[in-house]
Amino acid sequence: MSKINFYLFGKFCFKVDGKLINKIEPHKAEELLGFLLLNRDQPYSREKLADLLWREISPNQASNYLRKTLWQLQCALSRCGLNKTNLLLVNAEWLQVNPTSEFWLDVAVFEDSFKQTRRTLGRDLSEKQAQTIQNAAAVYRGELLDSWYQDWCLYERERLEHQFLAMLDKLMEYCEVHEQYEEGLLYGEKILRYDRAREHTHRQLMRLYYLSGDRTAALRQYQKCVKILRNELEVEPTQHTRKCFEMIRDDKLENTKSSSNNIENRAITTREKSSVTEFSHLDTLQEDLIKIQTLIAKDIQVIQNTLKENQ
Repeated sequence: MSKINFYLFGKFCFKVDGKLINKIEPHKAEELLGFLLLNRDQPYSREKLADLLWREISPNQASNYLRKTLWQLQCALSRCGLNKTNLLLVNAEWLQVNPTSEFWLDVAVFEDSFKQTRRTLGRDLSEKQAQTIQNAAAVYRGELLDSWYQDWCLYERERLEHQFLAMLDKLMEYCEVHEQYEEGLLYGEKILRYDRAREHTHRQLMRLYYLSGDRTAALRQYQKCVKILRNELEVEPTQHTRKCFEMIRDDKLENTKSSSNNIENRAITTREKSSVTEFSHLDTLQEDLIKIQTLIAKDIQVIQNTLKENQ
């Protein structure tokens, strides 16, 4: 069985047993394959695919184009040494990537890594989870399907880029907690290459520079943030970012690990105080109960004495 690797990040290409194939002709056949790989978990009707790929022409004509393009794609895959029945499932109504077909897909690796760690904060990542994210970041060679500008592609490109930046954010936080400041700075600079006005990243970079011992670079990062936000978005930094700047300026910033420990300690202290208060409250209730019991006993004694006298 052939070893197949598909690469959708950056320029579309794939490898069959190590042999690189840079493109499929015609481009519509390549586009059809790219769409099916991205949406590999479900079948798509021919009608929907025809409308997606040839929206500007009539449905009948689009259907004919799809039939021709599918034939061209199958021929191209066969020339590359791929058995068409192994990769694609095709019938008169729908098309789908064969779920039992064995191949490696960079987007699949990337999305699986995101799903495994999406509910975990960067500071709480285990070493294994951090490595999973690092592996995912490594397969992100660039924007999805570079130089493709179809509407469906633009949407998927933005979605996956958002996931990529979110994972790098987590790695930055992980690096801060584990005092891997240089690695964290590299992740931050990579984020800003995709989104210069990402204020959260500027703030994280300020922290990492300061904690690594470079207070001047941290303050300069704040000035860069201010300038970019003004030029690109015509806004000022948030209060959170300004507060971070003031703490760095006044040499009072703590790392995330210390802050988390302080928060945890404060929470424990609060719980302890709460427990003391609850126990004190219980003691007071118990004292009141004893007093009431004593009063009741006295009343009973008075009643009994009165009854005896009357007899």
